[in-house]
Amino acid sequence: MLAIYKKELRAYFTSLIGYLFIAFLLVFVGVFQYVYNLRNGYANFAYAIDGTTTFFLLLVPMLTMRILAEEKRQRTDQLIFTSPVSIVRIILGKYFALITVFAIAVVITCIYPPVLHNYGATNYAVAYTTIAAFFLMGCTYMAIGMFLSALTESQVFAAVLTFMVILFTLMIDMLVEMLPTGHVLAIAVLLVLALIVTMITYVMMKNKIVTLATAIITVGGLLILYFRNPESFDGSLAKVFGWVSITSRFQLFKYGICSLSSYVYYLSLSVLFVFLTIQAIKKRRWEA
Repeated sequence: MLAIYKKELRAYFTSLIGYLFIAFLLVFVGVFQYVYNLRNGYANFAYAIDGTTTFFLLLVPMLTMRILAEEKRQRTDQLIFTSPVSIVRIILGKYFALITVFAIAVVITCIYPPVLHNYGATNYAVAYTTIAAFFLMGCTYMAIGMFLSALTESQVFAAVLTFMVILFTLMIDMLVEMLPTGHVLAIAVLLVLALIVTMITYVMMKNKIVTLATAIITVGGLLILYFRNPESFDGSLAKVFGWVSITSRFQLFKYGICSLSSYVYYLSLSVLFVFLTIQAIKKRRWEA
């Protein structure tokens, strides 16, 4: 795993990608610090970090689009399948290289609060808990981007997919406010989501028994609950989309609330998508 990690990390810094990622991230943080903290006089550094999260749209695809898609395009993924190193170690090595590049930028960002303190009182606890949440949120997006890169051999397509997914997560809070609360639409949307989960299960595992079991549990369970108590689905769409919202949990830190559950949520999502990436690569090895 260490050899893979070093190889990937070296690749980012022998090209411009790693330097551009760090430079752009620091520029965005600096611009928002100037706008919110220096120009408008807000003492809370978390506002600058919050503004920067929007640019995950551009930064994450830049870093993750090539991580596995390029291996597939150049057919060097065959080396992964025949390597004596386990696929788990290979994927972890690649993922840790991703978050190391990100971590370098985040560590430099930690200098900003003491600098800001020269211009007024700075709440270091809020600043650094927000930076920690920002780092874990970025790790989540990196894991999602790596998973999407594993699904295609086109770097451009992987970047577009990652862009769209991150855009959806950034807009989800606005969508929640627009969603109707009726139970008929709620069950229809939830059934569609259950079918999507079922299809993803089949694509990932190619196991009809597991796919059927997933369909029975998700679709069948929803229908049983709906016919027993339709009114219980009123407002359920807002609850479901609110639960999967990545950004809403980050907003708590901006208001000075250190949410341990948000840290756990980001870590859990990161582990989930790294696991899905491993399964996607294993599936390709079985098909090879």
